[in-house]
Amino acid sequence: MALSISSLTSSLSSLSFSSQISRNPSSISIPQPPKTLPISLSSKSTRSLSISATVAAPVETEPVENLKKLVKSRLPGGFAAQTIIGTGRRKCAIARVVLQEGTGKFIINYRDAKYLQGNPLWLQYIKVPLLTLGYETSYDVFVKAHGGGLSGQAQAISLGIARALLKVSADHRSPLKKEGLLTRDSRVVERKKVGLKKARKAPQFSKR
Repeated sequence: MALSISSLTSSLSSLSFSSQISRNPSSISIPQPPKTLPISLSSKSTRSLSISATVAAPVETEPVENLKKLVKSRLPGGFAAQTIIGTGRRKCAIARVVLQEGTGKFIINYRDAKYLQGNPLWLQYIKVPLLTLGYETSYDVFVKAHGGGLSGQAQAISLGIARALLKVSADHRSPLKKEGLLTRDSRVVERKKVGLKKARKAPQFSKR
């Protein structure tokens, strides 16, 4: 027994361990590492990250009261008393359009063109008739639209502008008709059928 312990101590002493073996071979004492380990990090160049956020100011829009006054001053007697007028329809939407010489401003239901929520497709619908004839900066457009959604109203406004341009000159019919701007789109949603989920969609078939 003494020989095995002495051989163990000699082998441990030959190894380079940081542990210390006491004289008593039955007890081994290992020094504990310090609780706090001082670490000093020094960097020659320090970088500071600064983040600045700016809130975009809301786009100023002309008040509705001012636009109402503008429409009343530009259209004495209302829409029905004007000469260059056209009515467009699409789905359930109806738009009455009046054209007057101006700078290309659109006023829809006493609001500017942002009435169409900035949708590029809907804005394109209302500008196509004027762009076809090169009148995009020659006429101001006044619109009263109701019924349907904004998509249907935009297409109704396009048809109304095209019909109003016919009253400016009969020569406009050929280019407008070539682009299909004088055709009333008669497509509407098909009605739901009894026993079906929609117009054509049927419930799942069950044999038993």
